[in-house]
Amino acid sequence: MGDLATELEKRGHKVKILTATPHYNVTESALEGQPLKRRLAGLVYHKEEKIGARVVDYLRFHLLSLIAGTLLLGRFDVVLAPSPPLSVGVLAWLLALTRGAPAIYNVQEIYPDYAVHQGVMTNRRLVAAMQRLERFVYRVSRKIVVISPWFAKIIEPRGIAAGKLEVIPNFVDTELYRPLPRDNEFSRAHDLNREFIVLYAGNIGLSQDLESVLCAAENLADVPVRFVLVGDGVRTKWLLREIEARKLRNVSYLGYQSREKMPQINASCDLAMIPMKAASTRDTFPSKIYTILACGKAVLVSADQNSELEWLIREWHCGRVIPPDDGAAFATAVRRAYDERAALDAEGEAGRLQVLDRYSKEAVGAEYDRVISDVLRKSSV
Repeated sequence: MGDLATELEKRGHKVKILTATPHYNVTESALEGQPLKRRLAGLVYHKEEKIGARVVDYLRFHLLSLIAGTLLLGRFDVVLAPSPPLSVGVLAWLLALTRGAPAIYNVQEIYPDYAVHQGVMTNRRLVAAMQRLERFVYRVSRKIVVISPWFAKIIEPRGIAAGKLEVIPNFVDTELYRPLPRDNEFSRAHDLNREFIVLYAGNIGLSQDLESVLCAAENLADVPVRFVLVGDGVRTKWLLREIEARKLRNVSYLGYQSREKMPQINASCDLAMIPMKAASTRDTFPSKIYTILACGKAVLVSADQNSELEWLIREWHCGRVIPPDDGAAFATAVRRAYDERAALDAEGEAGRLQVLDRYSKEAVGAEYDRVISDVLRKSSV
């Protein structure tokens, strides 16, 4: 959303951002640049805290954001709120009410569906309450923006009025994310130029099928393949314990890396991977695939059958798809990619051309500009 804010500024909008400090992939230098510092009622929670503590911090953020937004932000004409969590839609509506402004709700993941399918939310009463909250947010939002046609098909029957739903994908900064030489500063620093590199760079979280990645690494000990994991998240400690316990010499964990390094990191691999757990690609879409493809890299994904992610890979001919939670299939796919490595550049280039045509920041920024202008025009009537 930061890139979108920058793009909207370029188009003449004055953007005010109300947010908390991120809870993962945080560097000390980034924290130093934050306008808010942690205090007794601070907005930051540590990644080792339990879900209950995270919920408390969400509630604290909502309360403090409502107060700060009402008293400190001054005039604003429209509120754009990205989810999750679902409750941000309520916060956006309340803030909009204080100024008589419309609220636009941006759906990055479908809740509570995502939490239910991940097994995080199992209490029937809680699920029913969240479903009612979901429909309330859809009802009070002036516009609902989803990131894919698949999402639109899922939520449209949930009481959304005609003309309220918009499909606008997340965009890619194609000036930053671009093909670079395989032999670069990052690859040399981490000795990534000698083997076939299979890369995952992103959140080390609950949705990622890291078990299959480790299983594949065990099964491919006889192949000159190295699995490289970059990122941070709630399962980082588990991941490090598993790598050590399984004595996986062909797996390297390189920790969190800054966004500016990502083009070199992507360039350092032969094959990028997006390992998603079963059901996770029904209600969310890993937008990192666009940055990978913008760098001209073929991708191996584990995705649910008939999901948008599966469709994209097959339709664009830019990689390979396997079922989720299947370590043996993951190993077979990596071995086949290694054997067919001469074809990977063509797959990556096919995906790159699709991204350049459809997902540039200029194209997506223009769509958000259109939606915001339309909402403001109708509000003034």
